[in-house]
Amino acid sequence: MRHSDRRLDGRIAVVTGGGAGIGGAIARRFAAHGAAVEIAEVDAARGADTVRAIQAEGGEARAHALDVTDGAAVGRFGAEVLGRRGRVDVLVNNVGHYLEALPFRHSRPEHWEALYSVNLRHVFAVTHAFLPAMVERGRGSIVNVHSVEGLRGYPPDPVYGAFKAAVAHFTTCLAVEVGRKGVRVNGIAPDLIQTPQVDYRAAAAGKESLWEVWAPAGRCGEPDDVADVALFLASDESAFVTGHNIPVDGGTRAGGGWYWSPAKRRWVNRPESP
Repeated sequence: MRHSDRRLDGRIAVVTGGGAGIGGAIARRFAAHGAAVEIAEVDAARGADTVRAIQAEGGEARAHALDVTDGAAVGRFGAEVLGRRGRVDVLVNNVGHYLEALPFRHSRPEHWEALYSVNLRHVFAVTHAFLPAMVERGRGSIVNVHSVEGLRGYPPDPVYGAFKAAVAHFTTCLAVEVGRKGVRVNGIAPDLIQTPQVDYRAAAAGKESLWEVWAPAGRCGEPDDVADVALFLASDESAFVTGHNIPVDGGTRAGGGWYWSPAKRRWVNRPESP
């Protein structure tokens, strides 16, 4: 890559859940484009592995063992990074998990609270830790990675879908609030992305020909597909883009959704027969 092609030269980026999967791909892509990346990762070994991979390619990164659902720890993390770096130019809120999909009638308050903590509350906490410094400088880009399930009906677990929708709408609302302060806020809604959290390839073993049924793009998505969009939203190439939630889903939101399978007696998003 030529130096002139690097879209984030000299910038400081924070990526939560940056040790693997989508977050790892975003951290590596940002570093390849010249950003110094601060990785927040609950799995310290995984975070260290990503830092080593970035450094092996000549990039700059540092890993922080952090559980973003711990509000006090998030506050300390924000203070440490801003104290050492002086600023943060890009924030990617990437952490999220479905935990255990439960029909609403079978769910319990502790399940709701766990989903809230890992999918929404930390987005507030991490954003709150870094946004004031962005506003003070009059510059910044925030990218919230949520899910296509926040943009369509998600019958396997309406509570999960509701929290993802909340992240999407928080993105839109915050963008309107801080746009005049020089801060852009956008979201990415992935679906069918191969990650350690959701192993689509294993689930589709022996049925690969059905990808053209499951996704209009005709294939499983890769973390790099999301990283490409995150790079665009973090860079000056999207300088007039704010308040939007972009599906990175191979067309699943446009082309279909969830279907009840009488044979399996559950909701499916990858039907195997009519």
